[in-house]
Amino acid sequence: MGSVFTLSLMLLTSISVALSNNEAQNIKSARLLDLLIRDYTFKTYDTYFKTGTLHNVHLPANFSGIRVDTVRFRCGSLRRYGAQVKEFHLGTGVSVNPCAERVMVVTQNLGYNWSSIYYANYNLSGYQLVSPILGLLVYNAGTDVNFSNPFEVGIQALENPITIDFKNITRVNNELGLTRPLCASFEGDGKVTLAREASPYICVAKRHGHFGLVVEKPSPVQLRKKVSQWKVAIGITLGCAIGVFLLGFLLVAMLVKVKKRSRIEEMERRAYEEEALQVSMVGHVRAPTASGTRTTPTIEHEYKPPHPH
Repeated sequence: MGSVFTLSLMLLTSISVALSNNEAQNIKSARLLDLLIRDYTFKTYDTYFKTGTLHNVHLPANFSGIRVDTVRFRCGSLRRYGAQVKEFHLGTGVSVNPCAERVMVVTQNLGYNWSSIYYANYNLSGYQLVSPILGLLVYNAGTDVNFSNPFEVGIQALENPITIDFKNITRVNNELGLTRPLCASFEGDGKVTLAREASPYICVAKRHGHFGLVVEKPSPVQLRKKVSQWKVAIGITLGCAIGVFLLGFLLVAMLVKVKKRSRIEEMERRAYEEEALQVSMVGHVRAPTASGTRTTPTIEHEYKPPHPH
């Protein structure tokens, strides 16, 4: 009986996993992905979670690559003090509408794989993503919240803009020759708004939504031009290196030749001096002496001195 129960449990688990995998594989809509993330977030939500404390949402394995964090705030406190929720900074003066008491702020990091849904659903022709899509969504989380069907509320920055920090998650530094990225804001109606960065890898927004960094795709002519520029740069570098090597080799050869000639001249000078003057010891002093050039006198046997008269 126990084995039958275990087998049935394993079968139900396999069916559940298969259904979840099919569910994930069939997600083609960014809105559907938001709803599924919302449902998993509220399923794991505990009413005893402390207000203002950040919690990570553990999604099923078939949603790997997505990171979701959530934190609950009182509407009044959020408006007075603002908040930092992962990559999003909510400044003071944000307005939540409607809000009876508390809201649940949910942030999404879809990773590069799941971010492709936005690339497929929005018109980004001529551009490419260089960061994951980051989402900021807000839901009602009052004491009377219906956890089976929570509803989304709006959040607007009336005084200070919402900032989104992409510095630690973008791969734009690894893209060779790309210009500064643009901030892309993905609206609910399928529209994409592009704007310049507020500062490097920092974007700003006035309301909740989904955001990413994009760069303009280089045209084939630009790619060929960049490749040609790299070839020229490499050729110049190699030519300079070879030229420096040959010049150094030539200088070394000239130095060796000069040194050799100087050594030969020194040897010739010493040989001449040693031949002209010989050095001998006079007492304890070395002094040059000339070599003998006169012949030794000899007595002639047949010589007869003259007789005196």
